[in-house]
This record gives sequence, structure tokens and C-alpha cells, in this order.
Amino acid sequence: MKALTLQSRIIIILIVVTIVTIAVFVTVQLSHEMDTVNRYKEYEATVSSLAIENTWEKILSLSVPPERKIAILKEKIESLKASKTIQDAYLLSRDGKIVFSSDRFRGAKGDSDDLTTLRKLKNGESVQGELVMNQDSRSFSLYVPLKDAETFQYAIRVFFSLTDLSQTLNQVYGPAVLIGILLIVINVVVGFILAHLIIGPIKIFNDAAKNISSGKLGLRVDIRTNDELEELADTFNYMAMELVKMRERAENANPLTKLPGNIVIHEEVEKRIRANTKFTVIYCDLDNFKAFNDKYGILKGDDAIKLTAEVFKDAVKNKGKAEDFIGHEGGDDFILLAQPSYAQAIADYITGEFDKRVRALYNKEDLDQGYIVAHARDGSIKQFPIMTISLAGVTNDHRAISSYAEVTNIAAEIKKKAKAEMRSCFIIDQRKAT
Repeated sequence: MKALTLQSRIIIILIVVTIVTIAVFVTVQLSHEMDTVNRYKEYEATVSSLAIENTWEKILSLSVPPERKIAILKEKIESLKASKTIQDAYLLSRDGKIVFSSDRFRGAKGDSDDLTTLRKLKNGESVQGELVMNQDSRSFSLYVPLKDAETFQYAIRVFFSLTDLSQTLNQVYGPAVLIGILLIVINVVVGFILAHLIIGPIKIFNDAAKNISSGKLGLRVDIRTNDELEELADTFNYMAMELVKMRERAENANPLTKLPGNIVIHEEVEKRIRANTKFTVIYCDLDNFKAFNDKYGILKGDDAIKLTAEVFKDAVKNKGKAEDFIGHEGGDDFILLAQPSYAQAIADYITGEFDKRVRALYNKEDLDQGYIVAHARDGSIKQFPIMTISLAGVTNDHRAISSYAEVTNIAAEIKKKAKAEMRSCFIIDQRKAT
């Protein structure tokens, strides 16, 4: 089965919207007209129920047998029917039997609605204002309770005609059909115009997306409509450029921590230098990492690297800003770019958290003695303390820095001083321009 074209779908949507609009219009208008009819009928029903109640009160004051009282009430009901004030009525006893009725009702007992209403009246509930609709007979009914000394004795069910409702419907449906036909024709024309204006650019986007998905990330689209489609084209082109950057970052990312590698680190530092932005670069190096890696194995060494990455991420989350940058040069070398105003707080968080969390990587024996025994670089066996982290800071807050190479040269000097501390620490270059 052939799929619907976009043009066909636009036209169908417009037609559906038109139909829904007409349906809402008819519903609102019909509701308004019905409210008007119902208010009139409710007023008519209220007047009739008051007339019946007044008649009953007068009957109760007469010194006549009960049968005669019922006969007088029946005469009143028949007079109301003869004057077309009501359509029909019947009198119900407390047990649900029909005492008398018009010619329309022949049953000996009332229906389920009658029994429900009688049950309410016996329980002392009010049924004042309750209407029972019957669309089949185009009528509605209400109950008038008849009391004797505050005690419910009978209930009259009075019916009223709704025959003029059909005329109301005709008054609503006629204009609605004409308006609906007109709107459908207009929407079909509008649909063709919109489809023509939109389908062309969409085809361009579709072809461009296919080419980009095949790896042609240098492709750009050129749409000049001075509207949202042109804005979408600009966004599309921006997305293509960002995809190029994302691919480069993904290719350069460290496979263990998924953090950006050397190329992206270089770009981030140079970007801040070109923008003349104040920054602090925090370089990281793990002390005694090689000894730990030799004794516990490569997998445990990887755990130490991942732990360092998590500490750096948490430091930015808790003490830094969203624009801060974390990179992983490789091995146990990490870099963090932040603003000078809170670089110290980030560094303090890193050293404190690392010292706490790194202990989970050691076994109890090594933790208790405070060191591990492993081979040194010269092949001898030595004692190596629990790993610590050395942080070296380079900032342009005190002096100008002109290149990434200058940053790395300064960092190498500061890192030597930090590692000489034999504890987790942060040392920042405070030298000023001479």
C-alpha cells in the first residue's frame, strides 16, 4: 500500500481540524439552545408542581373521604393535561403502585426510576428539582411529593414534552453544514499552497540528512526564505559543524574515562587565551601510582584512574561551574580548567575527597601499615605510602599567558614542587610578570 504524501496529510489534517471545529461549534450552539429550552421547561415544570402542591393542600383541608380527595386531584391533573401545561402524569402510592394515570400509562406499578425516587422519599431525602430525561419519547419528568401532616403519602410523576427540541437542532445544523462546506473548500486550497511551500525545503533537508548520515559532515544546506525554514537551515548547518567537533572529540577521548584528550585540551586552553579570559589550569599527578599498579595489577590501576576522574567531576559539580572543563591527557595525568576565584575550593575538594576514597582500593593489611611493598624503578624493593594526589596550578590572573606551550612549561615546574610535598596538596604559580 502506497504511503500518503505530505501534501495529502496536510490536506487531511486541515479537513479534520475543520470537522472538529464544526463539531465544537455545533456542540456549543446546541448546548446553548438546549439550556434555553431546559430553563423554560424547568420554569414550566416548577409552576406545574407548585399548582399540584397547592391543589393537594386545599384537598387536604376538605372533609371528604380519601377516595374523593384522589378523584379531585385526578381532575386537576386532567385539566393541566387538557390545557397542554403537562403531557402526562400518574399518581404513585408509597409501595410503588399506580393509583391513577392518564391513558398513556397502563401498568399497575411504577418503573425503576419510580422505585428509586420512592425509596429516597421514604428515607427523608429531597427529590426537588430532579429531572428524568427520556429522549425516546422526547419528554422529561419530575416528581411532586404529596405529604399529609409532614408525612409522605403519594408522589405524582409529571411528564413534559420536548417536541420543540428537534426544531432547535434544525436551526443549529443548517448553518453549521454550510459553514463546514465552505471551510473544507478553503482548507483544501490552503493545504495545496502550504504543501508547495514546505515540501521543497523538506526535500532539501532530507537529501542533506542522508548525505550527512553517510559521513559527509562537511555538507551544508542553503535555504533563503526569511522565515522559520531559513532558521531551521541555519540550525541544521550548525548541527553539522558540531557533529564534526563531536567526532573529533570522540576520536580523541580517553577510552577509560571517556574524558577529552590532548587535542581538545589544547583547544580549550587556547580558546580561553584568545578570548582573554581569566583562568586557572589545575594539573594532576598521582603519587606512588606505579607502585600501586605493579602490586595490585592493571585492573586495580584502572580503578584508581577512574576514581580520580570521578573526584574531578564531583569537584566541578559541587564547587565549580557548568563551563569548567575536565580533560584526561593519559595515564594518571588529568587537567581541569576553572575560574581563578574558586580554583582553590575545587583543588581542596579534590585533595580531600581523593584521600578519603583512595583507601577503598587497598587491602586491610596495607592500610593498617600505611604503605605497600613493591619494586622501585631501579629494581629494588621499597616501601611506598598510600597514594596521594599532587595538583599544580597555572593561572593568568597575575600575569599574561600567551600559549598552551607556556602553560605546560609552567605546570611542569609547579608539579615538581607539589610532588616534593609527600602528601596530597595544591600548589599554584603565584609569580607575576617582571
